[in-house]
Amino acid sequence: MKKVFRSRQSVLIIAFILAVFIPCAILMMNPLIISGLLILTGTFLFIVLLFGGMRYTISGDTLVVKMWVIPGGNVKISDIVLVERSYNPLSAPAASLKRLRIVFRKNAYFTYTLISPVREREFIEELKAVNPNINVNVPDASVKKGVWRILDWDI
Repeated sequence: MKKVFRSRQSVLIIAFILAVFIPCAILMMNPLIISGLLILTGTFLFIVLLFGGMRYTISGDTLVVKMWVIPGGNVKISDIVLVERSYNPLSAPAASLKRLRIVFRKNAYFTYTLISPVREREFIEELKAVNPNINVNVPDASVKKGVWRILDWDI
């Protein structure tokens, strides 16, 4: 059975992207730099498509991370040892800063990936159905605290 989870979209990241692209577009409009506007528009559309196309697929014993048409890697669910909350801003296949850090064994070492599925609880339950030995350290989402949790927005 195959389950697909899309990435959560962060209001803060969207605002940051708009804060960078809008002033650049305005500066290019005055002298009408067509090539710059085309490059800026293409880059903006690529980012929108990339963010909108982030998917995490659980298929059998494999977690597949895909960003639109770009493969993001595969993780064997049987190798996952820990799932915990992370706000790490490092580049990752996640369109939000509210992320899950998935720690897994790769050869003789431990490594991790950062993802941000929308339906976190269901995602974690699907992982635990395949590998019940996964240690989960994610606080309950129903207990919302702070101004950033209004309307389930995240930072």
